[in-house]
Amino acid sequence: MKNLLNPKKILIILIFLLVSFTTIFPFLWMLATSFKAHGEVFSLTPQFIPDNLFEPGMWDNYVAVLQDYNFIRFLLNSTLVAGLATLGQIFTCSLGGFAFARMKFPGKEFLFALVLATMMMPQENTIIPEFLLMLNLGWYNTYLPLIVPSALIGSFGVFLFRTFFEDFPTTLEDAAFIDGVNSLQMFYKVFLPNAKPAVATLGIIAFMNNWNELLRPVVYIDRMDLYTATMGLALFQGAYGAQWHLLLTAALISVFPVLVVYVALQKYFVKGMLSSGID
Repeated sequence: MKNLLNPKKILIILIFLLVSFTTIFPFLWMLATSFKAHGEVFSLTPQFIPDNLFEPGMWDNYVAVLQDYNFIRFLLNSTLVAGLATLGQIFTCSLGGFAFARMKFPGKEFLFALVLATMMMPQENTIIPEFLLMLNLGWYNTYLPLIVPSALIGSFGVFLFRTFFEDFPTTLEDAAFIDGVNSLQMFYKVFLPNAKPAVATLGIIAFMNNWNELLRPVVYIDRMDLYTATMGLALFQGAYGAQWHLLLTAALISVFPVLVVYVALQKYFVKGMLSSGID
């Protein structure tokens, strides 16, 4: 009982509660606003609990977003783009990480330093030559410019897998070589099946980054039926204002796919962050 009443512990708990409340309050406000009418959003006395909560018109905002604005199509488009880009990034980064971690070849450290250096280059610096390349390939108004660059370029993922694969015991590798496997068989039979934490970690981060991508969709897509969720959110904003009740409803809906992916892979994600030394 004495330990529970320790002033230092109480102060730490209160600080954690305050930080947690500060972090979660915007999401709670977004949830509350998704049930409000347009006029209620701008009431002079802000209220957290909507007037039509548990009333017949409670779900009007969700119906308007999903049906009138065809937001379901935008969600499916984003799921397709983010899912394929994530799978491609896991494949290429795991191969690159394995090569840098377990194989010996001239200039390995120099090449790895170049890969890491790309992390410091803003996307805006390369978007113009990339656009010209995609235009010449005939990929404008397709999902290929959104998927291929992300699937082929992942310096963070290469770093993550290299760090993870370096911790594998050499005895496991030696035993596999004695059984007569080559380097490629070593990768997909021994290393990759044991890299679930790294796969989950990169999967969550890559899916989230591709889901939230806005620059590439705006540059390469101008057909509404190909819009992603981030582009769909812009439909609720105009030159003279925004439909905040619908915008926050759509934003709340767009959070769920990322949340589902995180919850599904959370156990492996935590292991991957701990084993790779990433804070």
